[in-house]
Amino acid sequence: EPTVRTELMEQIPPIAIFLHESQPKFPTAFVEYLMPIVVRYLTDVNNQVRKAGQEALLILLEQDLVAQSDIENKVCPILLDLSAPDSDDEYKVEAVNIICKMASMLSRTTVEHMLLPRFCELCSDGKLFQVRKICAANFGDICNAVGQEATERLLIPKFFELCSDSVWGMRKACAECFMAVSYTTSPEVRRSKLSPLFISLISDTCRWVRQAAFQSLGPFISTFANPSSAGLYIREDGTLSIRPTTQDVNSNSCQPNNNTTLMSSSTNTV
Repeated sequence: EPTVRTELMEQIPPIAIFLHESQPKFPTAFVEYLMPIVVRYLTDVNNQVRKAGQEALLILLEQDLVAQSDIENKVCPILLDLSAPDSDDEYKVEAVNIICKMASMLSRTTVEHMLLPRFCELCSDGKLFQVRKICAANFGDICNAVGQEATERLLIPKFFELCSDSVWGMRKACAECFMAVSYTTSPEVRRSKLSPLFISLISDTCRWVRQAAFQSLGPFISTFANPSSAGLYIREDGTLSIRPTTQDVNSNSCQPNNNTTLMSSSTNTV
């Protein structure tokens, strides 16, 4: 029964945490018994079971309970199979979604060598616009996961493609994550490549794209500032904030920092 398999998946993370805390007693139980179940259920015929398996996998990765060897030898290969060009549409959409979510939890080397080539392929998927939209919506997270060099060499050309996609929802998603992409690039790339690209979005024929671009205008401009002098920085959740200077802290020790409050509340989450 699918409901039984779904319930089983929901119990995997707490069991894994218990085994991890009791590792001297159960040194190989997780690797031998639980991890194969999680991987197998990623391809289950029932979508609720697959969803439960995906959620369990993300929790395990977030808790750092999956060994690097298991990630590279068991998890990534099955996701690459599910996201292959000839894969079933529903499986492919689910696979690209989980690839994007797990990228921030893996090492840069693993993401760049195992997942980035497939992500670049999926950005150009001509069959399913849902796949391209997931890629566009998570583009900033992928850039952050692989760093500046890979972003400028491999991802920026794909970002240009998505920003000119015929589906306006794709262009809107790109406008919404523009700051995160810009933050990962060098000042020269921001000035010579991303600025003209942003102008095209802010002049888009679709008003929803233009609106999203205008909302990202301030955050995008902030990426040109020198963080050491402007105090602007990106939090782990992707929001733009401002770090008060030592002088501000000392002079306003008895008063709330109005500048920080204003800056934090006026910026958009990407």
